[in-house]
Amino acid sequence: MNHLAILPILIPLLGASLSLFVEHRRFGPKVQRTVAWTSLGALLVAVLMVFARTADGLSLVYLLGDWPSRLGIVLVADRLSAWMLLTTSLLAIGCLLHACSGWDRRAPHFHALFQFQLVGLNGAFLTGDIFNLFVFFEVMLIASYGLLLSGGRGLRMRIGLHYVVFNVTASTLFLIALGLLYATLGSLNMAEIAERVAALPPSHLVLAKATMGLLLLVFCAKAALMPLYLWLPESYARAPAAVAALFAVMTKVGLYAVLRIQMLWFGEDAGAMAGYGRDWLLWAGVVTLVLGGLGVLAAVRLRVLISYLVVVSAATLFIAFATATPQTLSAGLYYLPHSTFVAAALFLVADLIRRRRGGASDRKEVIAPMPGKETPAVLFLIGAVSVAGLPPLSGFLAKAALLAGMPPQYTAVVWTAVLGSSLLVIMGIARGGIRLFWRVPQPDPDLPPPRKAPTRRVELLAACLLLLYGIGMTVFAAPLMRHTDAIASDLLQPSGYVEQVRATSPEIRKP
Repeated sequence: MNHLAILPILIPLLGASLSLFVEHRRFGPKVQRTVAWTSLGALLVAVLMVFARTADGLSLVYLLGDWPSRLGIVLVADRLSAWMLLTTSLLAIGCLLHACSGWDRRAPHFHALFQFQLVGLNGAFLTGDIFNLFVFFEVMLIASYGLLLSGGRGLRMRIGLHYVVFNVTASTLFLIALGLLYATLGSLNMAEIAERVAALPPSHLVLAKATMGLLLLVFCAKAALMPLYLWLPESYARAPAAVAALFAVMTKVGLYAVLRIQMLWFGEDAGAMAGYGRDWLLWAGVVTLVLGGLGVLAAVRLRVLISYLVVVSAATLFIAFATATPQTLSAGLYYLPHSTFVAAALFLVADLIRRRRGGASDRKEVIAPMPGKETPAVLFLIGAVSVAGLPPLSGFLAKAALLAGMPPQYTAVVWTAVLGSSLLVIMGIARGGIRLFWRVPQPDPDLPPPRKAPTRRVELLAACLLLLYGIGMTVFAAPLMRHTDAIASDLLQPSGYVEQVRATSPEIRKP
């Protein structure tokens, strides 16, 4: 077998182990950062190789222990997995760059937890087994607990504990759903389940629908779909900037899981289960989109505003994936990395703004001086134009493609929700920008003039890099959209995925 498919998991796992080894004081932060960057560089090379190998539609199937796919652990790298891996790796570069400006010194075990987070993310995108999706979810979440709570105190600790309790509860429901799924279908391999769902007897249909509904509930909770998104704004707003930026991709893991099982298990060939849950996901996505837009408008702190932008992006993706046409799937897959990069960049820009405003922090209602505001203002403007979906950047291209490909029966509702939420986002961001950058307080002669906050070039470079990703997606929109068209075509024909997984089993391999 080709061992390329396991490298995106194995490399950060080895990097995390080595990071723990060099945490001793005698090594110092330079050695720790060298290990982190070496691991991330090797990971990026491996991901690019996976992307190149799967670009023509070939799926890399890896059987751990060479067990048959229906019995053992299987990893599957296809076009969709490679797209998500590349998005995560590019995002990780900007996040690690920002963290290496000095924040990593204040967080115990930061580099090890960062690498373990990548293990969980990459494993979730590569696994072809629903139980191991649970395992990688837990690896990702446990690492996120450490990243969120490291160096925290007071309100951040309390919010972090809420985040932990919510995700532990969701994981418990996930485990219950897995038990029901195995009892109903007798397998946890995704390709095998796709075959068995289509042949499900009527007597098992009710239990199967309840089980699938519970699974969708868990994934929607992790993807911040209404009414299960209330945990996200404060958790992301209280996280350190580099951690919040990395968390921008975590909601996409839940969306990826929903997309994968929807297209693989509930496609046109699924019999009575065909299209299960899609209407509910669509309408929940519409409501979440409206509520997320209102949250952006009502937010009193900049980091909370950006957290609601993450909710808005997740809702938009739910709408794109639930309609499940070639055009909307392709538009959603193009929108996914765009929304991830711009939200992450805005978290980093918000950190620059917060430190320049001193005690006023990022509270919009407080008019405070901001020395050296020109650079953050320009970065904020680029991010605002991109995230609001204004031309000519990638956000506009993605939303235009989504609306253009919307089926006629959903056109009125979806157009109203998407355009209305975009208007709310524009209003909320414009109001925040005016209060942060344009309104200047009257100088108090009894107080010393504000001192310009020190600028770390690495922090600026990290924010600029993430924004440049979005600009690059605009410049190369045509080839990227052709690739997302190919991914959408693969998703709409799940038999190809199933056949490639089953053909790799040693039970049917030619001697």
